[in-house]
Amino acid sequence: MKAIFDFRQNDMQKQMISVVTPTFFRPDETVGLLENLAGQDLMPVEVILVDGAPPEERMTEMAVKKIANSLPFKINYIRQSGGTAIQRNFGIDAAIGDFIAFIDDDVRLESDFFSNLSEVFEGDSQKEIGGVVGYRTNQHFSLAETQRWRWYKRLKLLTTFEPGSYDFNCGYPINNNLQPPFEGTREIDFMTTACALWRREVFTAGLRFHPFFSDYGVLEDAHFSLRAKKDWDLLQCGTARCEEMHSPNGRVNSRRKGYKCVVNYYFVFQEIVKPLTFRHKFRFWRYQVFEYFRIAASAVRRRNPDDLKDLYGRLEGVIAVVSGAYKNKEL
Repeated sequence: MKAIFDFRQNDMQKQMISVVTPTFFRPDETVGLLENLAGQDLMPVEVILVDGAPPEERMTEMAVKKIANSLPFKINYIRQSGGTAIQRNFGIDAAIGDFIAFIDDDVRLESDFFSNLSEVFEGDSQKEIGGVVGYRTNQHFSLAETQRWRWYKRLKLLTTFEPGSYDFNCGYPINNNLQPPFEGTREIDFMTTACALWRREVFTAGLRFHPFFSDYGVLEDAHFSLRAKKDWDLLQCGTARCEEMHSPNGRVNSRRKGYKCVVNYYFVFQEIVKPLTFRHKFRFWRYQVFEYFRIAASAVRRRNPDDLKDLYGRLEGVIAVVSGAYKNKEL
């Protein structure tokens, strides 16, 4: 379905930014994001909201329509289901900006967020940088939260521990949230879609999110950016800061997420590292076994039903990968 309402446009800017935001049953979060974007030093030329809720659910649409006339940018509201990867593809195709930003509806940007990212691109005279991701100040792992990562290192489950890098030996992305606060930029292998700005030319070349990642998204951002990395430099900017609130609305249950933490990870691995050798597969499954027992221990200790659902979903994922059935299913 095409845009159902289209409000005012702001003046043309040196670097026109289109913001693409998928949403699903999050009217309050979406309004909060729009109000946040209105406070940017460098204003987007448009915000493309891609609503995955069914047509009869109009809470987000009505909430946005109520404030749209007061916003200093155009609102392009699109109805499209299929999950965040599919929704972002529709947003990309509708965007008019020189740069396309992926900003989640539960992210809140500091006022100079786009200005700082824009400066990085302005300094790239050779146009070698394809995308720059911001820094989520409230997501940096605490010392206690890094405990399992220290075990990964002790057991040599991973061959790299650099935040934002991809372990091409076992198929595991090293979480960017391990990165402490920093200034300037640093090179990375993959980027989150929560708070990133991309050069339009990346998409002009035909790159899109893979349709495999339908429904609830797990690792579609890593798959997309790892493919972009083959032709472009990717950076993280420590001075482009934001907060991610992790809204509980519109999320799937732990069983489905557990399933995708096996199937989607394997899909990305075999797509990015071709062909997978016996050593690759051994390292992948060794890591998955460790994760299974880690979560099982947590289930015993915490007596949390979600842990049991996670374990069941992972077992289903293992069966799907081993049998090859995951290739024929809409995930």
